[in-house]
Amino acid sequence: MSNLKIDVRDGRRNFRPGETVPITCAWQLEKQPKRVEVRLVWYTRGKGDSDVSVVQTVPFAQPRELGLERTELQLPEGPYSFSGKLISLVWAVELIVEPSGESHRVDLVVGPHGDEVVLQSVAAADEAS
Repeated sequence: MSNLKIDVRDGRRNFRPGETVPITCAWQLEKQPKRVEVRLVWYTRGKGDSDVSVVQTVPFAQPRELGLERTELQLPEGPYSFSGKLISLVWAVELIVEPSGESHRVDLVVGPHGDEVVLQSVAAADEAS
């Protein structure tokens, strides 16, 4: 059975736009892969269609069945992570193995103060003030 792992240095999960995310990727596979790469992505979840955007891809050269790679991913200025009543936007780092399609994901938060933006309806915001 395969084993995929992503470690973010110092266990951090909250970042500000423009920061660098230092990661270590490790894998143990049953057979030699054709390709192993790490991706910085954001995706939406909630009601309606889901959107996914690959922001950065870092392929690892000549991957073997057993691997350990360190790299850094550069966060863009946006979009921010947010949660609303109907939809949320989540950042993630994904480790992808081809051709098997195996993957592992670690979610991140990207926001102006390292926190996600919480969206409220106009009525809820009026009640809170």
